Amino acid sequence: MKTRILISMVLFCLGCVLIQQAMASEPAADDNLIQMAILLDTSNSMDGLIEQAKSQLWNIVNEMALAKRNGQSPNLEVALYEYGKSTIPMQEGHLRMILPLTTDLDGVAEQLFNLKTNGGEEYCGSVIQSATNSLKWSVRSDVLKAIFIAGNEPFTQGKVDYRKACQAAIKKGIIVNTIYCGPFKEGVNTKWKDGAMLADGKYMNIDQNQKIVDIQAPQDQEIARLGQELNKTYIYYGKKGKIFKYRQKEQDNAALGMATGVMVQRSVTKSSKFYKNKSWDLIDATDEKEVDLDKIPIEELPDEMKKMDAKQRKEYIEKKKQERRQIQTKIKILNEQRQKYVAKERKKISQQNTLDQVIINAIREQAKKKKYKFE
Repeated sequence: MKTRILISMVLFCLGCVLIQQAMASEPAADDNLIQMAILLDTSNSMDGLIEQAKSQLWNIVNEMALAKRNGQSPNLEVALYEYGKSTIPMQEGHLRMILPLTTDLDGVAEQLFNLKTNGGEEYCGSVIQSATNSLKWSVRSDVLKAIFIAGNEPFTQGKVDYRKACQAAIKKGIIVNTIYCGPFKEGVNTKWKDGAMLADGKYMNIDQNQKIVDIQAPQDQEIARLGQELNKTYIYYGKKGKIFKYRQKEQDNAALGMATGVMVQRSVTKSSKFYKNKSWDLIDATDEKEVDLDKIPIEELPDEMKKMDAKQRKEYIEKKKQERRQIQTKIKILNEQRQKYVAKERKKISQQNTLDQVIINAIREQAKKKKYKFE
């Protein structure tokens, strides 16, 4: 047991640098794209906000998977910032870009689960300015580009004027949506609404400490099981492939550790277009012509493929691809049944706005202006 724990720790440590590099190098196609930057207050009072972000990431992603433009689903890039943490130096604005815009959703989930809160000064103007200037936003006007900033201190704090930061964002076509963690009127009085109005965004408020109601459906256990079963269809390659495959399982465990419903939503994401891993999975990589199978060094292939000839390798990949499609189809069918059940049950409970609800509402509204339709 001690040996297994030690191996896990070594793999994690060795993988951190490689993972960060890979996430930064996987931009999505620019022709049908949604870009979203999530800016989270990680000061002492925001533990509830972070918990909502962890548990609701997959729900937000799955909602976006329903969007279609010209019959096609969009690509999705997500960036992650934290601000308001005293352990981040004041000269850096108490803010940090955790992840650039990336298609690596496992990476986003991993970083959310690693977030810790610590008291500090919350400079909204500074973090909006950083996200506007430092991220690689598309220059195309038909791309939905949105910042979501959440926190509970006055929007006016810091040396960077929030008004100038928001106006600079919208000049680049980047909408700024603000989420105040507290009473609606208090957020208005502390200029959170004003910030959103300046950048064509939506002002919203949530109770960050609200306990999320996890509606259990008859299909949950099977969807969660199939989500884990999907992992067996992933064929790692390259120097970092084994580390990424290990991380995939770890994020399943993290989701299960929160609630079965979180793993259900993650499993649904894993059956969607958004969950692509071409940097380490041979099926995604060969589908998108990212690698030449014949040129991959034998030592960078998984053990089960090292003794195969070229024909056997291609047949093995095709077999695993078909297995994956079959599992994904099963998940989609079960999820359609589940959604009907959950919608019916949700009418029986009363729950105020949560982080996923306000982000989903804003994205739906703003995506329609970019000619997206939701199924």
